[in-house]
Amino acid sequence: MDTIQKQRFEHKYVINEEIALGIRDFVSSYLDMDPYGATQPKLSYSVHSLYLDSPDLRTYQDTVNGDRNRYKLRIRYYETSDEAPVYFEIKRRVDRIIVKKRAIVHRRAVHDLARGFIPSSRDLVYPEDGEQMDALLDFSRLVNHLQAGPKVHVSYLREAWIANGANKIRVTIDRNVQSEPQRSLSFAHDLRNPHLVFGKKVILELKFTDRFPNWFMDLVRVFGLRAGPAAKYVDGITDMGEHRFIRNFV
Repeated sequence: MDTIQKQRFEHKYVINEEIALGIRDFVSSYLDMDPYGATQPKLSYSVHSLYLDSPDLRTYQDTVNGDRNRYKLRIRYYETSDEAPVYFEIKRRVDRIIVKKRAIVHRRAVHDLARGFIPSSRDLVYPEDGEQMDALLDFSRLVNHLQAGPKVHVSYLREAWIANGANKIRVTIDRNVQSEPQRSLSFAHDLRNPHLVFGKKVILELKFTDRFPNWFMDLVRVFGLRAGPAAKYVDGITDMGEHRFIRNFV
């Protein structure tokens, strides 16, 4: 079943690989490695997200303009098999809080749902989960509201560390962040002409559901970290040029 942090705070940092390896050693004293990542080469697994947006890139513009209440629509996947599920996600920012809704969906239903068709419980891997049906209905509503379609494929390698307590903590280290325009509902792993969004830099995210842990403060101080924006979807579009993603661009 799903184990996402549905409501959380998150701090982002753009760092180099040397610091990332030092942070790995630091956090291993406090957190457990993500069980799936622990079995993978370099302790990391591939993450792929297909972002949907309106013809005039409304969700992108809301982020660029610094709107304090905004959202993004994406379809996330980890495997290319026809039997593997995909994850319909709405990621909202409400002032300083991140609110995430997600539905785990059968791949056969993707094309209709991504076009705003009314979902059915048969589309869900866990049809008994009312929260996931609510997320899927909300996703469909927003797709129709925006007249949204596929815009960008973002991929990266994620190393994740977790702790499940009253204050659910998650530390992620994302490497090789790539982006390219995509207008089709396909789920390939290889990007044809990828753009390295942050170059050789690494994206560190500190995520928590209650308070900023004391040892997070120590981590920030020891490694001299400075929080800042690092939006994979938005920065990729900005780097490559908005004109490449607007409808009817040739």
